[in-house]
Amino acid sequence: MSTLTLSREADVVAQAAHRISTAADYDRLIELAGAAQFVLIGEASHGTHDFYTTRAELTRRLIEEKGFRIVALEADWPDMLRVHRYVTGRANERGAAEALGDFRRFPVWMWRNTVMVEFVNWLRGWNLHPDRKNARAGIFGMDLYSMHASMESVLGYLDKVDAEAARRARRRYSCFEHFGEDPQAYGYATTRGHSEPCEEAVVAQLIELRRKYGEFMSRDGQVAKDEFFYAEQNARLVTNAERYYRSMFRGREESWNLRDKHMTETLAALIGHFDSGRSKVIVWAHNSHLGDARATDMSARGECNVGQLTRERFGERVFGIGFSTYSGTVTAARDWGEPAECRRVRPGLPGSYEEFFHATEVPRFWLNLREANAATKLLRERRLQRAIGVIYRPETERGSHYFEACLPEQFDALIHLDETRALEPLERNSEWVRGELPETYPEGL
Repeated sequence: MSTLTLSREADVVAQAAHRISTAADYDRLIELAGAAQFVLIGEASHGTHDFYTTRAELTRRLIEEKGFRIVALEADWPDMLRVHRYVTGRANERGAAEALGDFRRFPVWMWRNTVMVEFVNWLRGWNLHPDRKNARAGIFGMDLYSMHASMESVLGYLDKVDAEAARRARRRYSCFEHFGEDPQAYGYATTRGHSEPCEEAVVAQLIELRRKYGEFMSRDGQVAKDEFFYAEQNARLVTNAERYYRSMFRGREESWNLRDKHMTETLAALIGHFDSGRSKVIVWAHNSHLGDARATDMSARGECNVGQLTRERFGERVFGIGFSTYSGTVTAARDWGEPAECRRVRPGLPGSYEEFFHATEVPRFWLNLREANAATKLLRERRLQRAIGVIYRPETERGSHYFEACLPEQFDALIHLDETRALEPLERNSEWVRGELPETYPEGL
């Protein structure tokens, strides 16, 4: 595309853009999203301060003004359950940072960061207000990486309510003992035929727990119902995680789909448990999980995601919001398990949505992608879209961080913040402080 053509088309988008300078500029977006039951709020990276703060602000308003009562995050169930207990007054940690203390595995900064501390403190304050006894909001994780922590949670629950059932559960879960705390070692060994899978054992445990529902519910009212539900979700997580770790060595598509199906099942379980399916839910996850996969080249690879699965299941009750940025800094690692660094984000590539939005010369705006106008028509042309997860590799950016998408079919609204800054971890190590790359990286000019 020529520079002149890009400029003319960017002008069309600029005319349709809702410019952002104050919180009131999101009023119309809150009205649109507030009519849905599921609001999926994405992020273009797992380490951008502006995405987290904007998402938290939208969430606060949806809770306050539109009656949303569940926040579900791309986080592990048992780790976030500790936070849920804190924000609902069922735990007495000394503060939000302590409530987030179970998040200790890579990437720690995703949830142990300054924005999350502020949001968790706000949510606890909202819930514990005397007028909010029947309008409290819960916060939950929907991911499945916590297989061992979830097993411990199931055992801890059964130790309290049924000692004999706890002994049977320990025998079943002992199937994993040979592999220590590394679920990938279990997946590798069983996939290569070096060990028998534990599938039958974890499924049997989930079935037995569900059969015990009536017996356990006769004991302690609503608290008993909630605690059973939490334990059941942990047992279901173990069942799905067992399949997930075996699938990792059979191909990315299978493991990706298992993970996103698990997250979607968790959303359905949450609304089924709270308020008989009428609860309104806000979901926080990466754009790649929440933008409809059918509108991207993920679909061609056989991958689905939460955005697609929720739309197939709940239809017009779903409203998706994506994010993008052109440049700035991001908190990310150079490789899996390595320290977090504050890294410079290279400008959006030619032919990308990021470049297109930068050309509008509007620094912050949002677009209503449900509107039938000239801008939405232009945006239906498939373009590159950037996705930065917990790892950022600017030296191979095109292959590592871009895919093709049709934005209006992917999301219902898009928030573009042209220059953004890195998320601040609670534990800012020396690598994070020193990590920002020079403007000329990787050319070194």
